[in-house]
Amino acid sequence: MPRINLLPWREQQRRERRLSFYAALGTAAAVSAVAAFVTYLMFGSMIDGQEARNARLRVEIKRLDRQIEEINDLQTQKQNFISRMQIIEMLQRSRPEAVHLFDELVKVMPDGTYLTSVGQTGAKLKLEGVAQSSTRVSTLMRNIAASPWLRNPELEVVETRKDNANSSRFVLDCEQVSAVDTDNDAGLKGKPMLHTIAGKKP
Repeated sequence: MPRINLLPWREQQRRERRLSFYAALGTAAAVSAVAAFVTYLMFGSMIDGQEARNARLRVEIKRLDRQIEEINDLQTQKQNFISRMQIIEMLQRSRPEAVHLFDELVKVMPDGTYLTSVGQTGAKLKLEGVAQSSTRVSTLMRNIAASPWLRNPELEVVETRKDNANSSRFVLDCEQVSAVDTDNDAGLKGKPMLHTIAGKKP
């Protein structure tokens, strides 16, 4: 005779499955929580390590900034020292130029011509004088153009003197040739220097 199970086995099976599902869900939740906690700790450790490295980098950057400032100060001091050395060298090289200038002025003056004044501003010279004729002024300009210490003669004024019909007053511009580049000599340009010299008289 067959046996018939009258117990509510379906309900019991559903209850067992529900309990298994809840157990698996709890286990998954616990594993997830543990994994999240471990991940949190790992990322926290990484963040702390990165912040420590950032702090160290900031300290190193400040130290490098101080070193850069010191290097810039040294560069500035070096440039100032080089500039002073160049000025000293320029002054040493330009000392004999005044001697060469006056010696050359005597050499370029033709007979029958003399200077009444010489004005100098930097390398520019302004020569004022008297010549027996305009031809002698032209000779003076040629002598200046051929001189190793003078160049670029330009005649500003030439006029016949009223007190002497045989003489002419002239104003002549030229440049002094220097061993030092005139562009580097801009700082030494001062007030015009006027000299009254005695040249060759007719």
